[in-house]
Amino acid sequence: MTRHPMFHVLGGVLALSVAMGIGRFAYTPMLPFMQKAVHFSDAISGYLASSNYAGYLLGAVLAGIFSWQGKRTVFLRLSLSVSVLSTACMGLTDSVPVWFVLRFLSGLVSAFVFVLSSSIVLDVLASRGKMVWSGILYGGVGLGIMASGLLVTIGSTLWSWEGVWVALAVMGVAGTVLPWIWVKEEAPSEAPTQTNNQTSPLPSSKWLPWLIAAYGLEGLGYIVTGTFIVAITDQIPAFAGHAVWVWTLVGLAAAPSCILWAALAKRRGYVRMLIVSMFLQAVGIVLPAVWPTPLGSSISAVLFGATFMGITSMATTLTRQISPTQSSRMIGILTAVYGLGQMLGPTGAGLLASLTHNYNGALWGAAGVVLLGACFLGTGISYEQKEKR
Repeated sequence: MTRHPMFHVLGGVLALSVAMGIGRFAYTPMLPFMQKAVHFSDAISGYLASSNYAGYLLGAVLAGIFSWQGKRTVFLRLSLSVSVLSTACMGLTDSVPVWFVLRFLSGLVSAFVFVLSSSIVLDVLASRGKMVWSGILYGGVGLGIMASGLLVTIGSTLWSWEGVWVALAVMGVAGTVLPWIWVKEEAPSEAPTQTNNQTSPLPSSKWLPWLIAAYGLEGLGYIVTGTFIVAITDQIPAFAGHAVWVWTLVGLAAAPSCILWAALAKRRGYVRMLIVSMFLQAVGIVLPAVWPTPLGSSISAVLFGATFMGITSMATTLTRQISPTQSSRMIGILTAVYGLGQMLGPTGAGLLASLTHNYNGALWGAAGVVLLGACFLGTGISYEQKEKR
């Protein structure tokens, strides 16, 4: 029986919520909570984050190398299971070396879930002429971030940090049921529906290296805020120990952002909207360094949440449209470069924060890197203009 494509989309939303929003990003709101209980440094917190992103990088590389055709459903289910187990195990030990292994595994399988669920769902949407729904899919990360932020906020008043990790895993188990049923690989369509009805032409495949380089810089820059925003906010006395709420704010802004950016990209062009979103994100990244107040941090959280998954959504969808016959491979390469940036960012930021006793230098550097990536994308605007003449 052929399912309605919305079942695939909703299953993909939940898959990304579990593996990315919870398995991968729950570490961000948990970080200050764990640091106060276990007493480890900012440098260690950066190394732990980088361990996760090293796993994500390896997973993305493997996803780009392997031919998953016919096996995507099985490996997606396996990856979701490992994601939930690695989350639960974080609460069963206080050994930092074991945490390194668990965060690495979580990163590895989150890359698999991202690439496999993206390629399965995007292929289905492309074959049914529903690519505009891709924004709904990537809203799953924001949904998971919002849910994990709320759970950590409430759970930290009820349980120890170990209990919160286990509660996050229980939430993850509930979230895997529908993806297990609904996200299944379909046989390739013999006559795919044409879905490129954009108002601006797409760059050619020769432009992909520029997009990949820009996306790698985005990974390097955004992850500083993605890892440390709660820890940064926790240093503001006015928050009085309630800094984890900014992570919920990130999720609230992220959940609808992909839909909005997809609509804007369809109307104004993917490359143009990628540049706009990266500029706004750079402003959000640096804001806590120049305006260290609750309002400044809240605006930073909204700008960050409203852009980071929108950028991923637009970059992934654009790559799928430029190279429709190699979606898994190209999304894997794109994600691998992004993962390399993510692995380097937290380590550098954590070391710099330990040396300077604040995150200001790391935030300025991260914002500059994201702006540089936006400049790389400017070559795509030039291409589109040439195509119109």
